[in-house]
Amino acid sequence: MTRLSTSVLVEHYLHTAITLAIMLTASLTVGAQAPSQTWNPNLKNGMYQNPIIDADYSDPDVCRVGNDYYMTSSSFQCFPGLQVLHSTDLVNWELIGAALLDDYPVLPEYQGTDLDWHKKAQHGNYVWAPSIRYHDGWFYIYCGDPDQGLFMTKAKDPRGPWEPVVWVMKGKGFIDCCPLWDEDGKAYLSHGCAGSRAGVKSVLFVAPMSPDGTRVIGPSRIVYDGHENQPTIEGTKFYKRNGYYYIMSPAGGVKYGWQVELRSKNPYGPYEEYVGLAQGKNKYVNGPHQGAWVDTQNGEDWFIHFQDKHAYGRVVHLQPAKWKDDWLIIGDDKDGDGCGDPVMKWKKPNLPSSGNFQPAESDDFNGTQLGLQWQWHGPYSPYWCFCDAANSKLRLYGVQQMESAKNLYDLPHLLLQKLPTERFTATAKVRFIPNPGYKPKGENAGMTLMGMDYSALKFVDTKEGMVLQYVTCEKADKGSAEKVHQEISLKSEKLPEPYTVKYAVDDIPSARVASQDVWLRVKVHSEGIANGIKGIAEWSYSLDGKKFQRIGEPFTLREGKWIGSKIGFFNTRAGQSNDGAFLDVDYIHFGE
Repeated sequence: MTRLSTSVLVEHYLHTAITLAIMLTASLTVGAQAPSQTWNPNLKNGMYQNPIIDADYSDPDVCRVGNDYYMTSSSFQCFPGLQVLHSTDLVNWELIGAALLDDYPVLPEYQGTDLDWHKKAQHGNYVWAPSIRYHDGWFYIYCGDPDQGLFMTKAKDPRGPWEPVVWVMKGKGFIDCCPLWDEDGKAYLSHGCAGSRAGVKSVLFVAPMSPDGTRVIGPSRIVYDGHENQPTIEGTKFYKRNGYYYIMSPAGGVKYGWQVELRSKNPYGPYEEYVGLAQGKNKYVNGPHQGAWVDTQNGEDWFIHFQDKHAYGRVVHLQPAKWKDDWLIIGDDKDGDGCGDPVMKWKKPNLPSSGNFQPAESDDFNGTQLGLQWQWHGPYSPYWCFCDAANSKLRLYGVQQMESAKNLYDLPHLLLQKLPTERFTATAKVRFIPNPGYKPKGENAGMTLMGMDYSALKFVDTKEGMVLQYVTCEKADKGSAEKVHQEISLKSEKLPEPYTVKYAVDDIPSARVASQDVWLRVKVHSEGIANGIKGIAEWSYSLDGKKFQRIGEPFTLREGKWIGSKIGFFNTRAGQSNDGAFLDVDYIHFGE
C-alpha cells in the first residue's frame, strides 16, 4: 500500500478537522453512537473476538487515511447502497453514510426490460464487491454491476455527498474492480468476471485507466487464469508494495474458499501465486477470504474479510497478518507452512480505541431522516415514508404492489436492516391505520424477517375488521403464495386530533380508524456451527407492551439472494387509489 505524501497528509488533517466538526454537530442532534445490545467484539485485557461485525457486510474493503479507517461493502439491490463505515481501531465500526442514494442509473438498452428496477425487483443484481480508496484528496468507490459494467463514485468527505455514478467500463459480466494509481502517474483497474453473464469465470483482468479515474483507456487484458490451481477466483483488490504489484483475490467459492495473493513486477504480469489464508483447523470459520489488506499508521498489518454464515449473511472478521518474503501470511500460522488459519480471539491492533459499538440497530425514530442502518429492497421513492420527528415515529405509506410481485419478497418498498448477530430479540411498537376510502379491503402492513423464505406478523384490513396474521412463505423467490397460520382480531379505535380528518363531502368517511397499539416481537437464536448454522425465529405480540403471547410455530430463517436474512417493516396494497394505509412505528429495540 503506497504511503501518503506530505501534501496528502496535510489535506487529510484538514479533512479530519472538518469531519470532527460534523461529528460533533451530529452528536448534539441525534446522540452519540450507543454500544450494541446484541454483539460486542471487545474482550478484556486488550483482546477482541471475531467477527468484529456479526452482520452482513459482504465483500468488505477498507482504506486508511491517516489515523482513520473507512469500509464499504456489497449492497446488491438494497438502497441506499454502498454503506460507508468508520473506525479508528479496526474493531469497532460506525455507519457514517452511503454512497448510492436513489439515483441508480439504468443503461438505455435495459430500460423497460426485466433488468430495469422500475419494472421488477432486482434480487442479487446491481452493486457487487466494491473497493474504496483515497487518492489526490478524493475518496473513490469502484464497483461492478454484472449486467451493466464497472462504475465509480467519489466524494471529498466519506459521509457525503457522493458524486453521481460514472460508468468507467460499460459491458456485461464485468465485476469486482479495484483501482491502482502508480507512482509514475499511470492508473490501472483490475477486475474479474461473472460466469453467469460472461460465459467464462476464474480469470482476472487489468485495464489501463485515465489518471482521473473516470474511464478505462484501453482494452482489459487477462493477467491470470485460475482454472487449474485457483478455481472461481474473483474479487480483486489491487496494491503495490516494495516494487511488486499485488492482486489479492478469493478463490474456491463463497462458502468454502481461501485467500489468494498474486504478485508481479509488471501490472500486466506474469503473476506468481500464493495462498495466505485458509480455513485450516478452524471449524468455525468457513471460507475465510475476500477482503482488504490494511497497514496501520503504527506499522502493523491486518486483513479484513468475510465469512458466509448462511441466513445471517456474510459477517466481517479481522485477522492479524505479517509479511514474509514479500508474501502476506494472514491469521495464525501455527504449523509454519506459510498459510494462516483464521483466529477467533487475538490482541487488538495498536491503535486508539473507537469506543465500544457496532453499526446502529435500535431506532426510536426521533430524527427527520431514516437511520443509516435502514435500506429499501430496491431504489426507492420519497413517497414511501415520513420521518415524523415531532411525534417521534416513522410513518410508512401503503404502496401499490408491482404487477409482477407474487408475494412480499418481490416488493422494493420493504424497509429493512441487517440482522445484528446470531442471537437477539427485536421489539417494535406499531399502529396500523387503513385508508377508509380504499375499496376493496385488503391493505396490509407489518413486520417481517425477509429472505428467500420469510415470516411476518401482518395487519390486514378485512370486511370483518382489522386482524393480525402470522404468515410464512417458503420458496418466496420462486413465487410461492403466503400461508396464514394464525389470525387474531384487533380492537379498532377512532383517532384523536391531529389524526382525525374532516371532509366537506358527506359520503367520505370523516376520520381514519386505527388498530390499537400493538407490540410485535421476534426472538432469534442459532443452532449448529458455521458449516451448518441455522437461524430460528419465534414470534410473539402484546396488546399492552408487557404480556407477550406467542404466535405461530418457530420459523427457520433463509438468506436472500447474495444477502443475509433481514428484518424490518412493510406497508402495501394490491389496487390503485389516491392514498394508502399508514403503518406508524414508534420504535424498534434490539437486545439479547
